[in-house]
Amino acid sequence: MNKTIMHINYAEVTFHSYGKSSLDDVCRMAAEIGFDGIEFRGRPPIELKEMSFREYAAAVAASCKKHGLSEIMFSIGLAGCLDENREAREKCISDAIENARTVNELCGTTLCNSLGKALGSPIETAPDEAYEFHGSAIATPRQWEMEAEAYHRVGRELEKLGMRFALETHMYHIHDQPQATKRLVDLISSPAIGVNMDYGNTAYFPNRPTVEDTIDIYGDKLFYVHMKNSSAVPGTGKRIATSLSDGEINHRAYIEKLREVRFDGPIALEAPRDGDRTHFAKQDFEYFKTL
Repeated sequence: MNKTIMHINYAEVTFHSYGKSSLDDVCRMAAEIGFDGIEFRGRPPIELKEMSFREYAAAVAASCKKHGLSEIMFSIGLAGCLDENREAREKCISDAIENARTVNELCGTTLCNSLGKALGSPIETAPDEAYEFHGSAIATPRQWEMEAEAYHRVGRELEKLGMRFALETHMYHIHDQPQATKRLVDLISSPAIGVNMDYGNTAYFPNRPTVEDTIDIYGDKLFYVHMKNSSAVPGTGKRIATSLSDGEINHRAYIEKLREVRFDGPIALEAPRDGDRTHFAKQDFEYFKTL
């Protein structure tokens, strides 16, 4: 059975901030709702910013254990993988490897979400929210090569740990749209590097493949899934975030396809909207479980 993960943004009041909640409160909330675990960010929240990464991972492990959460995940990125400064690039790679070792040792983590370097279009008139003009669309051959080489090196070390990284399909990255993500993962050529399918992000691109076709594109490189939903606002070219059950993505068909291909990885639910996120977490979890 797939493990159900709560994305940490259900517990955040703003990006990277738990507000008045403690780490213990966050873990208790996820456990009480029924999640198997949490995907944490790759650095301490604002309220714990004085902690080292190792201290942060240890605190996460202790709180999760206290509340019976068995699946502890982190998002560990390689934002500096395209840096032309060799020293900065090497530090980015070594930090990712060391952080992976830390969470594996302290939390038993075997799978992490990951993001490479965000790339915006050099054309000033390219609209920020016209995502098809950024990321993979403007990445140079050298940037493709550099990102693939960096993740390949990380992958070699992950294999020794029995760990894997899943590249999240995300706007502004080389791994933004399905075909580009699969191309990058193939270039990386590591059994430890695969895909985190976030179709909630893919929905913001025009001419996108269906959920079913996207799953087929990823094949056995599909390691992890993020689920959220939205609906187009007619005549505006924009989308509005919704509950998991209310948007245009048919998660019933989504899960049927995952079952068809026998996907056995974790599935994370994610809060793409502001407001009472605890309520949204309960609402989305209850809908998800009916499927």
